[in-house]
Amino acid sequence: MVCLLHEKPFRGVNGSGKHNNWSIGTDDGINLLKPGDTPEDNLSFLVFVSAVIAAVDIYAPLLRLSAANAGNDHRLGANEAPPAIISIFLGDQLQNIFQSIAEGKPIKTDGGKKLELGVNTLPKLPMDLTDRNRTSPFAFTGNKFEFRMVASSESIAGPIFTLNTIVAESLSQIADRLEKAKDIPAAVKEIVTDTWKKHSRVIFNGNGYTDEWVKEAEKRGLPNLRSSVDAWPYFAKKDSVEVFTRHKVLTQQEIEARLEIVLEKYSKILNIEAIVTYEMAAQVILPACSAYSAELAGQIQILEASGMRPDSLNKKLGDIVYLVEQAAKIAEKLDADRKAAKAEQDVQKQAETYRDTVFNSMEALRAPVDRLEKIVPREYWPVPTYEDLLFHI
Repeated sequence: MVCLLHEKPFRGVNGSGKHNNWSIGTDDGINLLKPGDTPEDNLSFLVFVSAVIAAVDIYAPLLRLSAANAGNDHRLGANEAPPAIISIFLGDQLQNIFQSIAEGKPIKTDGGKKLELGVNTLPKLPMDLTDRNRTSPFAFTGNKFEFRMVASSESIAGPIFTLNTIVAESLSQIADRLEKAKDIPAAVKEIVTDTWKKHSRVIFNGNGYTDEWVKEAEKRGLPNLRSSVDAWPYFAKKDSVEVFTRHKVLTQQEIEARLEIVLEKYSKILNIEAIVTYEMAAQVILPACSAYSAELAGQIQILEASGMRPDSLNKKLGDIVYLVEQAAKIAEKLDADRKAAKAEQDVQKQAETYRDTVFNSMEALRAPVDRLEKIVPREYWPVPTYEDLLFHI
C-alpha cells in the first residue's frame, strides 16, 4: 500500500481531497449552527446561518483560493469533486424556511399543516439534511457546514482561517444592526430577509457536476475560477486585504508574501512535472519504442523474403513510427516551453505561462505516448503500464 497525497494521481480514476467540517461554538459548548427548540435558539440559528450565507457569497473567491493548488486543479469539477464554483447547499427544507421568512409566506410542515414562520417558529429540522448531495462544495449538514473542496495534500488551516475571518466580518456587520435594534426578533427577521434577497444566488441544491449549473451560475454572477492561477490573485485585492487586516489575521505584507509563495510553488511543481515528462519520453519510452520498431521491421523483412505479406505488421510498424515521431516533436516543444516559462521573472505571469503552455504541452505529449502503450508489447515497455500501476504493483 502506498499513500499518494496528490489530488489526482491517475487520469480516469477518482482522486482524493479533504472534507472540512466546520461549525461555530461558544466557550461553554453550545453549537450555534444547531437548530433549537426555543425562540431564543431559533433567533441564534437564523442569525448565524445568515452570516455564513452572506460571507460565502461575498468572499467566494477567498474560499476558492483557500482550496487551490496544482493538484486540485485536476480534481475540481472532474465528476468526483465539487466544481470550482462556490455555492451553498442548504437542503430543501432549510431553504424553504429562509425563503418563506423573506417572502412572508407560511410553510407546510411534514404533517401537512401550514406554519406561519417567524423567528419564534421553526419546524423540527433533522440532523442530516444534505449528505446525499456530494456535488456541493459547501453544504449544511444539520449542525455544521461541510467544505468539500479542500486539497488532500494541503493543511486545512488555510480554509479554516479564511472561513473564520469572512464569517467574523459578516457577524460583525450583523452585530452592528442588532445592537441598535429595539425589537430583536423583528431585527432578525429583517436580517434574514435582507440576506436572502442579496445573497440567495449562492444557494444551489442541485447537481453541481452538470454543464447546466455552470451556465446557471454564470447567469447568477457567481465566479468560476477554474484554475489556481485564476483564484490566487484575489488574495491581494483591496477587499480581501481589508477583511484580513481589519480582523488582525494577516498584514498586507504577509498576504503579498503568501501570494508570491503559492504562485512560485505552483510554477516549481509544473516545472518538475515537465522535466520528468520530457525525460521519460525522450530518454526512456521513445528509445524503447524505436528499438521495438527496428526489431519489428526485421521480422517483417524476413516474412516478406519468404513470400508472405504481413500487412497487419506493416500497419503496426507505421503506426509506431508515426507516433514516436509525433511524440518526439511534442517533447521538444515541451522542453522549449518549460525553459521559456522558467525564464519569466514576474511570478504571476510565470504561473500563467506554465498553466497555458507547459501544462498543455504535457497533455499533448501524453496522447501519442498513451497510444504507444496500447500497441507496444508489454515486455518491451520500459516502465510500469497504467494497468500495472493500478492493479498489479
